[in-house]
Amino acid sequence: MSADGRDHETVLAFSYRTERRARLVAAALFPEVGELDESRSAATVSREDDTVRVRVVADDLAALRAGITSWSRLVAVAERVTADRTADSR
Repeated sequence: MSADGRDHETVLAFSYRTERRARLVAAALFPEVGELDESRSAATVSREDDTVRVRVVADDLAALRAGITSWSRLVAVAERVTADRTADSR
């Protein structure tokens, strides 16, 4: 059982070439925290240096899988929308 009482937990870690890129991706994800939560799952986003972590907790495996899928897609979108901003700074 996870620290917040859910039966299942996973952490998705995404490392980037620069801390700035990780900061931009994390900033794009932060507004989504709490928006996708449902009664059976929840997520948090954190960043340390060049790594963004998404922690997904859920009551059951189906909800965990759905949370992982949703957050993986959100990260992919955040990477795409921030790609232009990081390319300009090189």
